[in-house]
Amino acid sequence: MSSKIEQLIDEIEQYIDSCKYQALSNTKIIVNKEEIDELLRELRMKTPDEIKRYQKIISNKEAILKDAKEKAEALINAATVQTNELINEHEIMQQAYAQANEVVEMATRQAQDILDNATIEANGVKAAAMQYTDDILGNLENLIAHSIESTQQHFDRTIDSLQNCLNIVKSNRMELNPSEGEEEQEQELAEEESIHLI
Repeated sequence: MSSKIEQLIDEIEQYIDSCKYQALSNTKIIVNKEEIDELLRELRMKTPDEIKRYQKIISNKEAILKDAKEKAEALINAATVQTNELINEHEIMQQAYAQANEVVEMATRQAQDILDNATIEANGVKAAAMQYTDDILGNLENLIAHSIESTQQHFDRTIDSLQNCLNIVKSNRMELNPSEGEEEQEQELAEEESIHLI
């Protein structure tokens, strides 16, 4: 079952795939800012919840180890009780010691095996959770970087377009009033010289 973050990333990828290409381009697309902002906002809200969920999985390592220790102690206590019972049997005291030691050794081995397996399992869960979280954050990082780059390119094109419009307007005004245009040019030159002098 996929996580909420994975579902959101799939939605963002589907949205990007559904966007139209810009005129005369097969790599640049037109993105609706409100829609992409909403998807990114939702992704930003879900990310902390997913990270908390994996932190909870990691914290379960302590519960697994505690349970393993409790089982080990129960086995050792049972072995101790059995040892005491065997020792109280005077007719088979030597056999009781031997059996008791064997039971204690077996219980100790089982307890150690439980602890080892619990540690391995907990470390595996922790590593998987950290890797998964890192993958999610890596995908998010790439998406944000791509969005920044696209937005910057769009901004630069808008500034260039506005500058061209401004130049055309100035040129048209100069054609309508050549004398005023010359005065404006002289005034602009004077302003530039005064700026350089400062």
